[in-house]
Amino acid sequence: MDVFFLLTPLFLLLLFSEPKTAEAASFRLVNKCRQTVWPGLLSGATSPPLPTTGFTLRPNKARTFTFPHGWSGRIWARTHCSVDSAGKFSCLTADCASGKVPCGGAGAIPPATLAEFTLNGAGGLDFYDVSLVDGYNLPMLVVARGGRGGDCSPTGCLIDINEGCPKELSVTTTRGNVTESAEIGTAVACKSACEAFGNPEFCCSEGFNTPDTCHPSVYSTFFKRACPRSYSYAYDDKTSTFTCASADYIIIFCPPPYTSNKLLGGRRMAGELPLVNKSMMYLRSRAVRKSAGLPLSQFHAAVILIAVFWNLIM
Repeated sequence: MDVFFLLTPLFLLLLFSEPKTAEAASFRLVNKCRQTVWPGLLSGATSPPLPTTGFTLRPNKARTFTFPHGWSGRIWARTHCSVDSAGKFSCLTADCASGKVPCGGAGAIPPATLAEFTLNGAGGLDFYDVSLVDGYNLPMLVVARGGRGGDCSPTGCLIDINEGCPKELSVTTTRGNVTESAEIGTAVACKSACEAFGNPEFCCSEGFNTPDTCHPSVYSTFFKRACPRSYSYAYDDKTSTFTCASADYIIIFCPPPYTSNKLLGGRRMAGELPLVNKSMMYLRSRAVRKSAGLPLSQFHAAVILIAVFWNLIM
């Protein structure tokens, strides 16, 4: 009995003094899109499980989760989703083919904008990036909050490039896959050159599977120009991987580019690489001009005025 009473306080002390690193980071997922999105989450093979693998996130709503210590994996958003008469859930972009809102351990079917994380990696740092290597389906911003060490810089792709996507990479709706949020002919995603053509040179495979043999292509350069800090091809590490320690993270789907400075506040920016390429902000110009019915001269004048205003507030 004496031994029991001596050990019990020690046991309780150990039980309730578990280090905080067991709960490594808070992740807040925010939907700033005009339509509902369905975030998907995939843990790495050796990572502890997450509280969810997929859920519904309506416009201007957010959900916060605590991710376990040492987690690594991917986060993305599915778009234009629906349920058929048999009750099967599916999405036009970034579907995980689970047939349900939770992905249940399945990853995103390209094209998909991906946020990738390794928490508490080498040197105790978190490694994170936003990747367009598997293509693109919507803008995404990752912001590290309260971290130390590393650069803790924001990263992501703040430009909607679907309307400006090269025709040979563009994914558009057809009569057979129209949803309430996408009419026939709507551009909903932009493939990678690897997915579109299967060429080893674009896929960095076979004889092109090293940094010395796989180089940027005209297609990966399109993604890189629009989204300077995002991964554009497999070996785009130097300008696309960021680090931080003991940070919490905000992931914003469809972040408004014009609010980026206010949101980011005094966050450090990695080198001279911009988060937003202003010259690529009007990739949807043709579609906007057509829908507005403006003569070309008036449309160009409107774009110039908007661009001037953008430079003033930046």
